[in-house]
Amino acid sequence: MWSQLDDLDFSDDLALLSHNHQQMQEKTSDLHHTSMQVGLTLNKQKTKIMRINAGTDEPVKIEGEELEEVESFTYLGSVMDKSGGTDADVKTRIGKARPAFNMLKKVWSSREIGTSTKVRLFNSNVKSVLLYGVETWRTTKASMKKIQTFINQCLRRILRIH
Repeated sequence: MWSQLDDLDFSDDLALLSHNHQQMQEKTSDLHHTSMQVGLTLNKQKTKIMRINAGTDEPVKIEGEELEEVESFTYLGSVMDKSGGTDADVKTRIGKARPAFNMLKKVWSSREIGTSTKVRLFNSNVKSVLLYGVETWRTTKASMKKIQTFINQCLRRILRIH
């Protein structure tokens, strides 16, 4: 006998996992009814469906209203998509790390702050944003190259290597 993961819960986010349409419809309906019993309502506009290798394209409904189907969604800051890859998430993390780096532009150009301090600030304030959720990524040469390229660009600016 084996167990299967049915859902992922965190704060006000919930991801239901199912093997077939009937199972997903039942879980969604049960969640809706149970929520109503305790005075909560599901926001139908915010509730999304993503199918991977589905045998049917029959819609999942709440009170007869079809839920929107999406190609990707963000869960706990990480981008999930149908391909199961990490490219979208890597791109998103780089997009969030770049402003974190640019916010410290005055620090990077300062001649009064030492290089070791700048690198420590980079690691704590930029790299932490860049690598958030990395433990869930499927590491590929391409994704690692993108990350390393971004890190190298930042370090070159910090070290004034042109």
